[in-house]
Amino acid sequence: MLNPKLKGKPVAVAGSREDRHGIILAKSQEAKICGVKTGEIIAEAQAKCPDLILVPPQYEAYVYYSRLSREIYYRYTDQVESFGLDECWLDVTASKKLFGSGPQIADELRAVMRQELGLTISVGVSYNKVFAKLGSDLKKPDATNIIREDDLEKLVWQLPVESLLGVGPATRTKLSRFGVRTIGQLAKLPPSWLQAKFGVNGYKLWRWANGLDDGKVRHWGEPIPVKSIGHSLTLRQDLYLNTELKSLFLDLSQEVARRLRLAEFKAGGLQISLKSANFNYQEWQTPLPYPSQSSVYLAKAAYQLAKEKYDFKEPLRAIGIRAISLIPQEQPLQLNFFSDAAELERLEHLDDAIYDLRARYGADCLTWGSLLGEQKTAEPTPWEICPPGLPS
Repeated sequence: MLNPKLKGKPVAVAGSREDRHGIILAKSQEAKICGVKTGEIIAEAQAKCPDLILVPPQYEAYVYYSRLSREIYYRYTDQVESFGLDECWLDVTASKKLFGSGPQIADELRAVMRQELGLTISVGVSYNKVFAKLGSDLKKPDATNIIREDDLEKLVWQLPVESLLGVGPATRTKLSRFGVRTIGQLAKLPPSWLQAKFGVNGYKLWRWANGLDDGKVRHWGEPIPVKSIGHSLTLRQDLYLNTELKSLFLDLSQEVARRLRLAEFKAGGLQISLKSANFNYQEWQTPLPYPSQSSVYLAKAAYQLAKEKYDFKEPLRAIGIRAISLIPQEQPLQLNFFSDAAELERLEHLDDAIYDLRARYGADCLTWGSLLGEQKTAEPTPWEICPPGLPS
């Protein structure tokens, strides 16, 4: 839409190779016909489609049109819930007397979006959120796809298992080892077996495969509960020494600590994730002796956990840190003999001063000396840019 010269050509939005985000983020229908897939590396896409035209993501434009789209959705219902940057669930149950049936509203939305914004959308209409999402992916672009309750066996169960929300590449690979390749095969497995193999997520996937999703679409203004706060990055160069993790965890934990303050929480536990150069992904978590929102405290705990768990036989490509087991920051805490409460309080007051100065004079006015050297981190997305309907 922003560059009409690209219409009708195989085009893909791709990340930065320099920042090692060189994967396909979105593709045109012409590129899709050539076999280009979202999430694959650029080289694989170009091998399938030598004439592929690559364009960089324009995040501000995505956010702008996402906001305009939501304004249109709100004309039809106040139950609009964002799912990522360019998708939303709408519950139009209470709107049918005003605007017609679900499929009629979907068709009208497609026409209004095309007329007012110049955008085409695909809409899934169903009796639950999971199947509405599945329906929106069945046919693109500019289509309305309906999944009714009696379509479960003849339509939904015939689809590849990765079509189901919650089944990513890792889960799909693990399921394929057990001969599970369709949603129907997943639905017929004993839920207890799935829970034993995949934990709570296994039981959830069994329910969804059987159409038992009872999730509600949030109303306008309804807060999204915060269960964890994390930050991760892909490195410009592989990391070979665990000592380099110190400054990287401190860099990441500053953003986590800032968002903990905004949400008025402290971290009761910590989770780290490490991805090797061979794309082996691992994560570990640990309770914290003392709940905190100090960036230094979180970084030290993350580094200690990484030293204990990762042997560095493979260099690292990406790292992440996540605050879990959140508790309200005003909740009284029981002190213990094994942590220095006074030192922790000093570190938190230090962070308070840092974030106050950054709020007044800019994010670059003050930083830690250990972060002044050459870093292997990629350029971050400005934190001020936030998809509408999602927490900052």
